[in-house]
Amino acid sequence: MKKLFIIIIGVIALGSCKKLDLAPESNLTAATYYKTPADAQAAIGACYGQITTIYGASDGFMFIDLATTDDGVPFLSGVGDRVPLWQYKITPSNTFINMFSNSYAAIQKSNIVIARVPLIEMDANLKQQYVAEAKYLRALHYFNLLRLYGGVPVVTDESLSLEGLDKPKNTVDEVYNQIEQDLKDAEVLPVTYAAADKGRATRGAAKGLLAKVYLTRAGTTVGSPYWALAAAKAKEVIDIGTTGVYDLWANYADAFSLANKGGKEYVFEIQYKTDILGNGLGRLYGVRSAPIYIGGGAGTARVSATLYNSFVTGDRRRDVNFLSSYTFGGTVFPLSVTDADPTKAVAFNKLWDQTATLGTGNGKSFPYMRYSEILLIYAEALNEAGNGPNAEAYNAFKRVHDRAGLTTPALGVYNYLSFKQAVWLERRLEFPFEMQRRFDLVRTGRLIDAVKSEVAFGRAPEIQPYHYLLPIPQGVLTASPALVQNPGY
Repeated sequence: MKKLFIIIIGVIALGSCKKLDLAPESNLTAATYYKTPADAQAAIGACYGQITTIYGASDGFMFIDLATTDDGVPFLSGVGDRVPLWQYKITPSNTFINMFSNSYAAIQKSNIVIARVPLIEMDANLKQQYVAEAKYLRALHYFNLLRLYGGVPVVTDESLSLEGLDKPKNTVDEVYNQIEQDLKDAEVLPVTYAAADKGRATRGAAKGLLAKVYLTRAGTTVGSPYWALAAAKAKEVIDIGTTGVYDLWANYADAFSLANKGGKEYVFEIQYKTDILGNGLGRLYGVRSAPIYIGGGAGTARVSATLYNSFVTGDRRRDVNFLSSYTFGGTVFPLSVTDADPTKAVAFNKLWDQTATLGTGNGKSFPYMRYSEILLIYAEALNEAGNGPNAEAYNAFKRVHDRAGLTTPALGVYNYLSFKQAVWLERRLEFPFEMQRRFDLVRTGRLIDAVKSEVAFGRAPEIQPYHYLLPIPQGVLTASPALVQNPGY
């Protein structure tokens, strides 16, 4: 994807597009564009380019995931909407809950590819691939919207004008059905790509995301048919893995190495390129004012004590995920999860690219889905489907747990409930700073208890059951009268 990101920095919206060339903009209308294989490549490249803006900033999914759970504490100064979000004094005008605009801009780009690329005379296999990639990305965006806001408008046609954009919400089931269909259609994608195209959506990415969709749709329903569907789809990814496509790195830290981008542990990654198409997550969530970051650490949010202390002695993941001290000028500066001084707070660390020379130049991939998650989905779903863990569920869980340097109790130690809780904890320890925690707490019905358990620094959260969904942003409601606000806001 590196060559696509470098070639394609454009805007495709409302049926028009701009390319980086010398042709007059007026010549690049919907009627004159979308004609050649290069146009098709540009269109799918724009789809991938959109997701870098969604996951590479401090004010989007990352901040929501940390501030609305028990994993992070926003620094109690600076942007005014941060603390109300953390304390669950959430209003539709909070600037940190607007995932609508970027997500629907991304969906529009996918819709353009799905509508336009089939009409282009080009290699049939490549045409099919581009459309399948667009459907995968569209499903990804709808899945994120669904998990944040519940039912949202389903738009599957290219928007050629402003007319018809004001649409009411579809039901949750209707959104799920669209996601499922898109991902099934995307299962025709290649299993792997050549090195230059690493980072594109694959067959395993489609199957893996569908497994996660089924897991989420099962929710807290005992005996739901979606548990077995989740297990079966995760097993398909595991079977692909046995051909040499997927595996765990021996060391947890290797999963986040710059050298391992596009490597065996990534089922789907959002790639960045150091100092060219970078993200700012390393510095933005680094130690406040620490000189070890280009421009100094911004300290957007600190690591909560409940998260940090969940790691037992010997768990190798803790020191990869977090920075608990740093050295500068020959002096060691210890960091804390309890000290109120933001310049002394333990920081999120694993996505910091120390080779970057720009504050927004981090080139590490964002791990949307790693192979360890496939294993844990398989373990959790089998446990639910079978009312207790079997050997396959146990072995999948054990691979992740053992890789952390820990000893896994024997299978006979676990029953249905204890194994489920063990998998839940493993997900928390395996995926900090990967935008998983809020979605996990919501789908398992544990959000309120988890938030109430993390009350340091005067949080006093006013969380209520309706907070399982975020409010529809006020700007969206104003522009779209057909939408109805989520209950409670």
